[in-house]
Amino acid sequence: MADHVDRVLEQWHAERPDLDVSPMGVIGRLSRLSVLVDAELRRTFARHGLDRSSFDVLATLRRSGPPYRLTPTELMRSAMVTSGAVTQRLDKLEARGLVKRTPDEADGRGVRVELTDAGGELIDRVLPDHVETEHRILAALGAGERDELAATLRTLLESLGGAGS
Repeated sequence: MADHVDRVLEQWHAERPDLDVSPMGVIGRLSRLSVLVDAELRRTFARHGLDRSSFDVLATLRRSGPPYRLTPTELMRSAMVTSGAVTQRLDKLEARGLVKRTPDEADGRGVRVELTDAGGELIDRVLPDHVETEHRILAALGAGERDELAATLRTLLESLGGAGS
């Protein structure tokens, strides 16, 4: 079964047979999947009044374990948000009562970000829906295929220096 990317590859092979365009098969599909997956996740988060970055901050705090408190730098390293997005996200989440900033006992100049009860309740409601969305997205793959794909993608991320990010 041929897809759009296969047709693109055929066209390039006909027009530029001198080039090995096979990487386009992987990168093109990854790009198209990224758009589709992002749209599915956005819909899931929107049902709960969140966006991806806000979900990532709340989820990072929740999975950090009690007392569900991190510094903004720890959040940036652990969540899938950029440093510029952390302050903006924290402001919005704090305004909604989902997180609170408290002075860092170890460093009087710093702050810690803590998940509030409301934030914990929200992330605990969103998480099952999020996981179900991810299961649905990957439903065409068996468990072994998912494991193999995850390992392959990890290898690619590591080769590009992105495994720790």
